[in-house]
Amino acid sequence: MKRSERTHQQRVAAGQGVKFTTSPVLAVRMPSWRSRFVVFVLFLAFAALAVRALWLQGMSTQFLQRQGEIRYARTFELPATRGKITDRNGQVLASSLPAKALYVEPEVLREAPAAKLSELAKLLEMPEAELRKKLSVQRDSVLIKRQVELDAAEQIAKLDLPGIDLRKDYKRFYPQGEVMTHLVGFTNVEDVGQEGIELGQQKTLVGQPGSRRVIRDRLGRIIEDIGAMKEPRDGKDLTLSVDSKLQYIAFTQIKEAVQKYNAKAAAAVVLDIHTGEVLALANWPSYNPNERSTLTGEQLRNRVLTDTFEPGSTLKPLTVALALENKRITPETVFDTSPGRITIGDHTVRDSHAHGLLTVKQIIQKSSNVGMSKIALPMPAQDMWEIFTKSGFGQAPKFGFPGAVAGRVRPYKSWRPIEQANMAFGQGISVSLLQLARSYMIYGRDGDIIPLSFQKLSEPPQGTPVISPKTAAQMREMLEMVVSPEGTAPQAQVPGYRVGGKTGTAQKIINGRYSQSHYIASFVGIAPMSKPRFVIAVMVDDPVGAVHTGGGVAAPTFSLLAANALRAANVPPDSSVTNIIIPANAIEESM
Repeated sequence: MKRSERTHQQRVAAGQGVKFTTSPVLAVRMPSWRSRFVVFVLFLAFAALAVRALWLQGMSTQFLQRQGEIRYARTFELPATRGKITDRNGQVLASSLPAKALYVEPEVLREAPAAKLSELAKLLEMPEAELRKKLSVQRDSVLIKRQVELDAAEQIAKLDLPGIDLRKDYKRFYPQGEVMTHLVGFTNVEDVGQEGIELGQQKTLVGQPGSRRVIRDRLGRIIEDIGAMKEPRDGKDLTLSVDSKLQYIAFTQIKEAVQKYNAKAAAAVVLDIHTGEVLALANWPSYNPNERSTLTGEQLRNRVLTDTFEPGSTLKPLTVALALENKRITPETVFDTSPGRITIGDHTVRDSHAHGLLTVKQIIQKSSNVGMSKIALPMPAQDMWEIFTKSGFGQAPKFGFPGAVAGRVRPYKSWRPIEQANMAFGQGISVSLLQLARSYMIYGRDGDIIPLSFQKLSEPPQGTPVISPKTAAQMREMLEMVVSPEGTAPQAQVPGYRVGGKTGTAQKIINGRYSQSHYIASFVGIAPMSKPRFVIAVMVDDPVGAVHTGGGVAAPTFSLLAANALRAANVPPDSSVTNIIIPANAIEESM
C-alpha cells in the first residue's frame, strides 16, 4: 500500500469516529497472552531480586561480614613469654629474649624485585631457592622464619617489601652455656622443651598465647589495630636447687679429669645431705645450647641420670651396713682373707693383694672382695635385695626429670651363691651415678633416706629409715678410714676437712664379657665428716693409661671438687690437718 493511500484511510477512519487504538492500521498481530507472559517474567525477576536482597541483608549478614573480614582483617597470635629458670640464688639460667617471626603474603611478595628478595634471603640466612619455594604456596599468609634476631628484623623492615609482617616472638637464651646445659636442657624453635628441666617442666614453663585483630590494606600493611581479643598468659618461673658456683666447680673438675686421664667421658653430682636438693650435676662431653648445629649424641647424653654401670666397690658399704644392722658382725669382727682368693662353686673371687686377717673396718678400708664374700654369703639373699631396693636401686627416680633410668637389681630368688657374693662388691647390679650418690645419704643422715629434688625446697622432706643411727655412725668411721694413708683412696683427702667415701673400679662389659682393659672409675664421698653437708659422686668413663682405678682417677677428682665446693659454700674446716699424706705405694682397691 502506498503511503498516500494509507494516510487517506486514516483520515476516513477518523472521520467515521474510529478510535486510534482500534485502528486496523495499528492493530497488533501477535497474541495478547504473550505480552502478559513477558510482564509476568519481569515480575518474577524483580521478585527474585527482592528475595535475594532480603536474604543477603537479613539472613546472611554474619556470613557476608566474615567474607569481607577475610579480605581485609587478620587475627595474629600474641606469643606468651616462657617462664625463666634461675638457680637457688636467683641467677638466670634460661630466659626468653625478644625476637621477631617473619610472616609474608606470598602472592604479594612474589611481585617484589628479585634483588630485594635476594637481600631478604641473606638477612634470613637461608638459600634464596628455599625462600622462593616457600613463596610458591597458594596461601594468604606463610611463616618464613621464627626467632629472627632484632637487628636482622630491623634491616628486613628497611627493605620496604610488600606483604611483609614481622610479629612479636621470643628466643630462648642460656647464659651459662655448656656448664649448665645437661641440667637445664633446651627448647626447639616452637618453644617446646626438648631436654632437661625445659622438657620435664614444660607445662609449668610454657604460657598461653593470646591473639589480636588488625585491618590490612591491599599491600598487606597494617592500617588499623582493632585490639587484643585474648591477652597472653606468661609461663611460671622456676627456681632450681642447683648452685651456679658449685655447678661450675663440678663441671670444671670433670672436664679436667677427662683431659688428664685421656678418658672417654666423666660425670659428677653434688647433693645436699639435709634436703636432698641437687646442688650440681655436670657431664663431659657437653654442648652449647645456644648453638646446636653440631650437636652429637655423645654430647647430649646426661650420664648422671641415663647411663648405668656396675658400681663395683662403692656398693660394699651397703652390704656391711646390712650385716651390722642384723648383728651378724661388728666393726671389729675378724675374717681370714688368705690367700687373697676364695672359690665359690666353679668361680674364684680374688683380691688385688693378699691381706690375711682383716677386721670388718679393714675389709672396707682395703676393699677386700674375699672379705665381702665371706660377710655376704651367710646372709639371706632377700635381706640384701631389700636393702638394695630401700636404697633406691632398681627403681626409676620420681623427681620430674626426663630420662632417669631405674638400673637393674635381679629378683633375689634367682641368685646363685657366686652372684650373691658378686653383688656384695658391686658386680651383677647396675645403677646410675645419681642413684649411687643418693644411697650414700643414708650414712650422712643417720640411717634414713630422702627423695631428691631439682627444685629449691622451702623445707626438708621426711626421711625413710633404712639402717639405725648407730650403724650409720659406724659406717662413717669406716668410710673415713678409706681415705687415710692406709686406705685405697688417700688421694681423696681434702686439706682442712675430714672426708670419707669409697672407691670403685668396675670392668666394662663389652660383647657380653668383662673387659680387661676398659674400666669405669668412681668415688662417692661425704664432706665434711664431722657434720655431713654434701654427698659428692664422681665417675670417669674409660680412663686410658697406667692409672685407671677409682683410687687413682676418681678420688683425686673428688678431692679437688670437694675442696672448692666446701670453700664456696663457706663450710668451716673441721680438721687441723693441712698436709695430705699420700704413700708412694698407695694401695688401690680390688675390682
